[in-house]
Amino acid sequence: MNIALWIVAGLLAAAFLAGGAVKVALPKEKLAAAGMGFTEDFSDGVVKAIGVLELLAGVGLVLPALLGVAPVLVPVAAVGVALLMAGAAVTHLRRHEAPAIAVNVAILALAVLVAWGRFGPEQFG
Repeated sequence: MNIALWIVAGLLAAAFLAGGAVKVALPKEKLAAAGMGFTEDFSDGVVKAIGVLELLAGVGLVLPALLGVAPVLVPVAAVGVALLMAGAAVTHLRRHEAPAIAVNVAILALAVLVAWGRFGPEQFG
């Protein structure tokens, strides 16, 4: 179970680091043109803030455990990812983007798995 949690957390971290970096680096017009239509519903500052939150989540999913410094932050970051995905799902629901909602729910489920595993049976010790 420990290895599975590491794999899931690592994959989530990679995805959130990449997604967050793109949102921080590119203007929202380029993001919208690249298929991130949700950016049309938010100001540039909010899109950048989402990107920063995604970067922090990506770092928080693996770095504390790798360094052995405050590893309790791993499940906390996983809860943050779940909350981000809940918000994303609501946004996509408002925009009638069903495929995106399915992706959000899948990521949310993986984040909940990591949070449950790291708060529960596979705590860092």
